[in-house]
Amino acid sequence: MAVIGVLKFERFFRDVASLDVDKDDLKRYGEFINNKVYDLLIRGEAAAKSNGRDMIMPFDLPITKGLQESIQKFKRLDEGIELKPILDQLTMRPPLDLGYGYDVEAELPNVVGGVSVALAHSFKIIDPDLKNPTSEDWDRVFRLFDQLL
Repeated sequence: MAVIGVLKFERFFRDVASLDVDKDDLKRYGEFINNKVYDLLIRGEAAAKSNGRDMIMPFDLPITKGLQESIQKFKRLDEGIELKPILDQLTMRPPLDLGYGYDVEAELPNVVGGVSVALAHSFKIIDPDLKNPTSEDWDRVFRLFDQLL
């Protein structure tokens, strides 16, 4: 990731949850995001198949009320940070049985942004005084997300 991208991610985590992250944290974050995108797309694929469609539509993605609120927070924050293009490049698109169209592709960076906001807030829910997440903190939050998404 380019230096400007690292700086934007550091600012994002600082603005969202007063967290100081480093390059190792950003590597963990990238792996986490790609795993969660895959999970969301797999569930979207299952929804599309169960409805007899051969294409994943935006409404097939399992976007909860809480995640939708986090997406909206991300959109407001991103006006100043401009992280969306970096998220779009960072997010891998896994091969699936079904394809997805431009509308799903266009929405993925916002979904990733919403998951990122929820991730940052989760650190503070688990430990309100946390400033510098440790490996254990990251693992704890990842386990929480694995239960929910």
